[in-house]
Amino acid sequence: MRNKEMLLVPGPTPVVDEIYDALSSETMGHTDPRFAKIFKNSIELSKQMYNTDGEVFIIAGSGTLAMEMAIINTVAPGEKLLVVSHGYFGDRFIPLAKVFGIQVEALQAEWGQQISKELVEEKLAEGGFKAVTVTHVDTSTGVMANVEDLLPVVKKAGALFILDGVCASAALEEDMQKTYGHPDYKIDVVLTGSQKAIGVPPGLGIVAFGPKALAAREAMPSVMGYYTDIKNWLPVMNEPVKYFATPPVNMIYAFNKGMEMVMAEGLDTRYRRHLALGRAVRAGLKVYGMKPLAAEDVAAPTLSCIIYPEGLNDAEFRSKLASKGVVVAGALAALAGKAFRIGHMGNATEEMFIKALELVGRTLQEMGYEANIDAAVDEFKGIYHSA
Repeated sequence: MRNKEMLLVPGPTPVVDEIYDALSSETMGHTDPRFAKIFKNSIELSKQMYNTDGEVFIIAGSGTLAMEMAIINTVAPGEKLLVVSHGYFGDRFIPLAKVFGIQVEALQAEWGQQISKELVEEKLAEGGFKAVTVTHVDTSTGVMANVEDLLPVVKKAGALFILDGVCASAALEEDMQKTYGHPDYKIDVVLTGSQKAIGVPPGLGIVAFGPKALAAREAMPSVMGYYTDIKNWLPVMNEPVKYFATPPVNMIYAFNKGMEMVMAEGLDTRYRRHLALGRAVRAGLKVYGMKPLAAEDVAAPTLSCIIYPEGLNDAEFRSKLASKGVVVAGALAALAGKAFRIGHMGNATEEMFIKALELVGRTLQEMGYEANIDAAVDEFKGIYHSA
């Protein structure tokens, strides 16, 4: 990679040279048939990744825009939405939905914990919920939701299941035709951004709608948005030579290349790689006395929130580590200053994390902490290659 630093925040993630090359290609007109072919291919690849028999929408914007698009096209003002939150970004659905006049109720987990299906079942028994949002992986806590447990409960209650895959898509299974105990129990909406496990620079929001979610939009006479109304985008997604709003041409080049790489690796292989990498990174950091917030049985394969050893200065640690070429993220909310977040997804490699663990160890030693670098690297390698 031509990158000068190891960008190990939980998004954006490292971008490989092939994607940079695609991004820097000559800009075509947005209705040029040659560009339309590339755009169409990226849409088809996204449909394959989600295995959807519905529609995929790829538009300029962030994951937050994708969240908004998912909500306003399925839940009308005055209808009820249940938010199942495992952290800061799950909570974001609450103000987002309230802005549009949606009645929001929430189940908020203690940070580092999962919401149980029993709690969701109890809440849904109150009745009247149009949809439920579940964040597949919360970028603040590194907690992974248990879709196998939650989806049947949601679908049994007659609600749409909206999955926030911003920090999960292309690293965790999000198969929209998979059934969960009943032929009708399927994921209805998945949303993501381009900059995390897909490994493309930030700039695109991607939302996949299954048949029931599309039907929900069809039943709504209008929605509280213009740019985010999927009815305005559907003709373009079906025939990209058509125009609604100008797509980010060069970002589509990059996204298409990223999706080609995702599918070429093979989804099952890619899921196993992420699972192994997450386990190995956490195991290596534990050798330094750095403990994951989330227990291993709920920890995500894409990022980890790591609690510092007692007394370690967050700003100094991250600054010294960055000076060595490794960039990690601070923690959020109540954990700010007490933990850091490290991404291990997308195009990140085993070699990167061997080097990163060495530099983390060296940084700890400079700050007066004991750090057995060889043991940390050996633990990482052992876990990674045994997974």
